[in-house]
Amino acid sequence: MHIAEKIERLLETYRHPDGRRWNGAELAEATGGVVIRSYVTNLRKGRIESPGYDKLRAIAKAMGFPPALWFEEDLDGSKVKPAGDDLAERVEHLFQVVRNPKTGEPYTNSGISRMSAGDLSEEDVGGIRTGRSTDPTIGQVRSLTTALGVKPSYLLDRSSDPSVLNGELLAALQDEAVRAITRESSRLPGREREMILGIVRQFQEMSG
Repeated sequence: MHIAEKIERLLETYRHPDGRRWNGAELAEATGGVVIRSYVTNLRKGRIESPGYDKLRAIAKAMGFPPALWFEEDLDGSKVKPAGDDLAERVEHLFQVVRNPKTGEPYTNSGISRMSAGDLSEEDVGGIRTGRSTDPTIGQVRSLTTALGVKPSYLLDRSSDPSVLNGELLAALQDEAVRAITRESSRLPGREREMILGIVRQFQEMSG
């Protein structure tokens, strides 16, 4: 789903307190100038392909939805719990618990940079980890989570507990096939992901 289509659906679902759809001037005021009126216009017209996370977060906070929704492929209008601002902490947690299956060691900034195929420089990764980079783009967040084998919503949905990466899941992520399935399925809409999950469960039942 293109960013322009996403913002239209979000504007329809998360309305101004008086019941109207938010307009550019109101969002500029509600975000304290982080997002200006023309930026909202350009988002809606599809002129911005990969907006910065800082601006998306500001819009989400103003309208009352979690930034993770920007990464959902099939927005259905349902509302979820608002999010916080601990992106750097969650990224660092991933680096602490997710291991490189080839070496058994934690991933490095340079290693993630190489895996991103140019989407992330070593400095970009370091900046996101430390919080110095407060405005990573959608593409950068997606590349980072793909390399680490998790969905973007893990980093951005603060309504979830970051400790959900338990021992069983971490052990599974050491398998390259599991990581490949995670990476590829994370790019699919929710309906298709549910279909894949159903197939996996059928195999589990067949194997006893």
